Amino acid sequence: MRRLAIILGGALALGISTQGQALSSQAEKHIDQLFSAVGPQTPGAAVMVRQGGHTVYAKGFGVRDLRTLTKIDAQTNFRLASFTKQFTAMAVMLLVHDKKLHYDQTLTEIFPEFPAYGKNVTIRNLLNHTGGLPDYEDLMDAAEKVKGSAIWSPEHQIQDSEVLSLLDKAPGAKFTPGTSWAYSNSGYVVLGLIVAKVSGESYADFLHARIFASLHMDHTIVFMKGKNEVTNRAFGHSMTDCFLKEADQSSTSATLGDGGIYSNLEELAKWDDALRNHTLLSADEMAPALVPARLITGAPTLWPPGEENGDNQHPGKPVSYGFGWFLDPHKGRSRVWHTGDTRGFRTVIERFTNDNLTVVVLTNRSDLDPESVALKTADLLLAPTPH
Repeated sequence: MRRLAIILGGALALGISTQGQALSSQAEKHIDQLFSAVGPQTPGAAVMVRQGGHTVYAKGFGVRDLRTLTKIDAQTNFRLASFTKQFTAMAVMLLVHDKKLHYDQTLTEIFPEFPAYGKNVTIRNLLNHTGGLPDYEDLMDAAEKVKGSAIWSPEHQIQDSEVLSLLDKAPGAKFTPGTSWAYSNSGYVVLGLIVAKVSGESYADFLHARIFASLHMDHTIVFMKGKNEVTNRAFGHSMTDCFLKEADQSSTSATLGDGGIYSNLEELAKWDDALRNHTLLSADEMAPALVPARLITGAPTLWPPGEENGDNQHPGKPVSYGFGWFLDPHKGRSRVWHTGDTRGFRTVIERFTNDNLTVVVLTNRSDLDPESVALKTADLLLAPTPH
């Protein structure tokens, strides 16, 4: 443990469990090398490895922002972006546990004023991206073209209620619910609104009471500009003209259920423990989240055909998604995982549940690929699969 303490600045400072077996010095060195491009005074990353329910590696690389040059550590809060979706899904599942929702309930049962194309969209469809709702960013673009000028900006961000209004005015769905699969930020914004309507609390208050406070994730928040503040906050950065510049907010940064949470390594360790120990839901109650979506024909789900982009990462290829989690295996290893990607931030959690291994990478710069380095880290620690 002596070398680990020297490298990481102390086990207590970065939340490393002294109960877990420390990584070998060779494994530490290999993980460090994956982040060798991050300079000591550039935006960077926070990295955590957990084995058997213990944090065995936690390290910050670089700084939270270029104004103060405060070092990134295990308490630095990053915007999780779509990593948020697993928390939104958990909130919905807790309402199912409370018998206030059921998975086959339709969108128009909850929002009777929603247009007819939502009458067959179920909670299950929204959770596993088979609902077919139009993409709200496409609807924003269309609305701005009609107006002939910008409506939303980083200073005037679209709110959840405006997303619902755009969906209300949309001409129809992308496809009949259950007949196809398409990653849907719209669906998760709507799920956040459903959590609020059904619970009688705001989305932020419900998550605080039922998830964050329950797990003592005291500095994890649903960020709402002008209403609360992120402590120990990392600011996002993007590469512009070969330089990293602060680029922390966009016109869509205020939506909640699809990407509005900030958290840090220490608190995500608590989240990992809760998932591992079934603290919030029993194993049986959690099971539906880990069942890959299937189409009503019984066919497997595929990424949509067309152009590759952030919401269509592997056009035409198979995809496995449950409730707020991708379920695709890695090199024959079962895993549950999710990435996040928004202006200035990229994040990932990789949970190899059968191997008791979790890797989390949070970055505040858009030119790093956390999924790639997380999987390289996992590969260092996973035993070879038997042939």
